[in-house]
Amino acid sequence: MAEGSRTRAFFTLLKNLTLAALIYAVIYGIISLVSDPNVASKGKLGIPAFLDKTGPTELIKTTKAGLQVKFASSSKTVTINPHANVFNRPVTAVKIKDDYLGPRPHVDTEADLHMLVEECRGTYAGIEKMRNVFECLKFFADEEDRYYKLPASSDRASVQDPRKAEYVNADGHGNSLQSYVSVEDAVTANGSKIGTCPGPIIPYHVYWTGPATWRVEVFIKSYLYTQNLACSRLWLWLDSDRNPNAVQSMLNKDALFARFLPFVERGDIVVKAWKFPSRIPLPKDEDNTDGFSYYTTPGKPNAKGEKAVAENIIEDRNGQQWLVLTAKQMTFLPVAVSDAVRFVVLHIHGGAYFDMDVLMLRDMRPLLLPKEHAFAERWAAHPHPGDYNTAIMSLTANSSLSSYLLYGGIRMGLNFHPRVLGRMAWKDGRDQEFLMLETAAFDPIWTEFNWDREGRCTVPCLRDYGAVFKGKQGALKDEWESYDGPQLEAIDSSEAKTKELRMRGADDHSAEVDTAPPSPSRLTRRSNEEQENVPSSAAAPTPKSEHADSFQATLNEEAELRKAGVIADYVLSEDKFAPNNRTLENFFRGAWTYHIHNQWLKHPEPSSWISVLEHAHDDFFAGTRTNVYGEKWTGPSIMPYNYWPEFV
Repeated sequence: MAEGSRTRAFFTLLKNLTLAALIYAVIYGIISLVSDPNVASKGKLGIPAFLDKTGPTELIKTTKAGLQVKFASSSKTVTINPHANVFNRPVTAVKIKDDYLGPRPHVDTEADLHMLVEECRGTYAGIEKMRNVFECLKFFADEEDRYYKLPASSDRASVQDPRKAEYVNADGHGNSLQSYVSVEDAVTANGSKIGTCPGPIIPYHVYWTGPATWRVEVFIKSYLYTQNLACSRLWLWLDSDRNPNAVQSMLNKDALFARFLPFVERGDIVVKAWKFPSRIPLPKDEDNTDGFSYYTTPGKPNAKGEKAVAENIIEDRNGQQWLVLTAKQMTFLPVAVSDAVRFVVLHIHGGAYFDMDVLMLRDMRPLLLPKEHAFAERWAAHPHPGDYNTAIMSLTANSSLSSYLLYGGIRMGLNFHPRVLGRMAWKDGRDQEFLMLETAAFDPIWTEFNWDREGRCTVPCLRDYGAVFKGKQGALKDEWESYDGPQLEAIDSSEAKTKELRMRGADDHSAEVDTAPPSPSRLTRRSNEEQENVPSSAAAPTPKSEHADSFQATLNEEAELRKAGVIADYVLSEDKFAPNNRTLENFFRGAWTYHIHNQWLKHPEPSSWISVLEHAHDDFFAGTRTNVYGEKWTGPSIMPYNYWPEFV
């Protein structure tokens, strides 16, 4: 009897286990099928089909705060104030001058990097001007004729031999052409064609891990907005050491990055897998100035004909030397992978490296064309000549300097922190080969943030890195204290432009603002608050769902909202984020970039400085405004920035 019970219990358990295994197999199969990019519904270049999803919108209910709406692209309900929201709010209260930088510099224009350093630093030992960021920006903005130059015809980059270029694809044909296309015959980027460059194509490198977020979007758009696209390539390095499918996921499953897939196809963006190489090629250094301690007696060749010539360095049978990492050394890499990436990619490929939280404001090409173009930024206003910040950095590929810095980081236990390598270079007498540009060039509020600024504050005068995200009136104190330009011209409120980028031709529901904007000195105020988020040159961890809470309304949805009265006439008194006098023309004019500094969790409020940048980008890509060089957009269409529900 007991034996029969045990038998029944055994078969019951076996049946349950079999059923559980079948259920698991079915669930796993469904998940695999849905997540497999090869079978997922997608369009050209793997654009997910759900991006084409349109309304209708669903009106939930009316509340004191406004009308609750459910958009097809959002998992949450959104409360809209009919009289003051992102669909009817004027972009600005003053006249905008988009082309404030004038025509783009000639493709062969080179910046005098030493002049840029000396005018903003002073003497090497005294650094008399280093903390006066206002005067440095004024020099950058007003005296291009001094620091920009067009070399003699025979010395220009466009007439050099592409086969001898430092970049791997400088001519767009694998460096196989005998000469670059002439300036007269060059074709600018347009439509599906990236164009031709009369000179070397320079790679711009960025590193990212995880799915795309708003930070990836704003960086790429600032690049497309400012750079000479026919003569630049944006190399997006994705961490494939941690996620072997990083590239495939970005190209096939990332809803945010999908808006940039036409630029991957056109060639503007090159998505590459980052894997830390086990061996890195080194140039032959006849003068032995690269810091390597070569063995007096090299080792004997192994079966492959390779011999050890220095610690971590081997030479193959062809005389090529390689920097080799052991498996044990590679285990230390994840501690500061982003610090290491920049030194490796610039040594191998050359060009410039940018942290993803950097926003481009000017064409970088003149800084990267000089023959000696190795530079980084100063770490705030620290006076030590070795205190570098490499959030933006340029090195000549396969050079003695790039080899020295790379080997130094490996020699110090894979420590590539810029201030560690910088002090190493200073001690070895090589720091002056690696120019240090002052913070005004790339990060103009750093000295203000650290309270060691001298002279006048910048324009705008911002004292913390969260300020550019604030849009409420009165949120910023003394923002215009250093502005001494002409009174900004108020616009006719009946002609005020709104963010109806994809609604051109629809009825105009522009704002009716019956008061002129105040003067710059009294327009905005800021409440006192503590400083936050200490700047860091290392990339911060990427939030997994930063962009998931934003949404983008389709053209049909916007039409429905207007028809239902959810978007009505704009009323200034109901707007917490009223239009103001902020325009890019007065956003650190003269600086090449603005560094957000790891404000990873902040969303730009309407009418904030970042919102001003977003409007400039959106309108430029929609064809209704020019960029800072007066150029019209002729490339592929780009979806505008998403909306943040808390600011609608």
